[in-house]
Amino acid sequence: MALFEALYGRKYGSPVCWDDVTDAVTLGPELIQLMVEQVHVIRQKMRAAQDRQKCYADLKRSEIEFALRKYVSDHTHVLAAKTVEMDENLSYEEVAKEIFDRKVRKTRNSEISLVKILWTNHNVEEATWEVEDEIKEKHPHLFA
Repeated sequence: MALFEALYGRKYGSPVCWDDVTDAVTLGPELIQLMVEQVHVIRQKMRAAQDRQKCYADLKRSEIEFALRKYVSDHTHVLAAKTVEMDENLSYEEVAKEIFDRKVRKTRNSEISLVKILWTNHNVEEATWEVEDEIKEKHPHLFA
């Protein structure tokens, strides 16, 4: 028994004869003509698939070429980096820069006043909600 037949329980249909293995095998010029026709159909389908891929690739290439235009250097495009003062163990202290918003959170027994703080060396998206009393103690200049 062949390995393919042992694994799959049927005989192997070789590329020489793509007919069902249970059919009677036709030999001679008819077999060759049948194979030529099948190869011709396969080539047409492969050509159509390659044309679709080329069309898609051309569209993507034109989008990329549009996005990647040559950059002309200009000395005014240079941005200055922010410097952060660090101590000897490479850490720094955050300083509250501005109060953005206020709100009061109500619990069962009390109310807690919160303020939204913008910190130095951070963006607006990184502002945090802090308890107002703690911020008044640490950063009284914000409430003056």
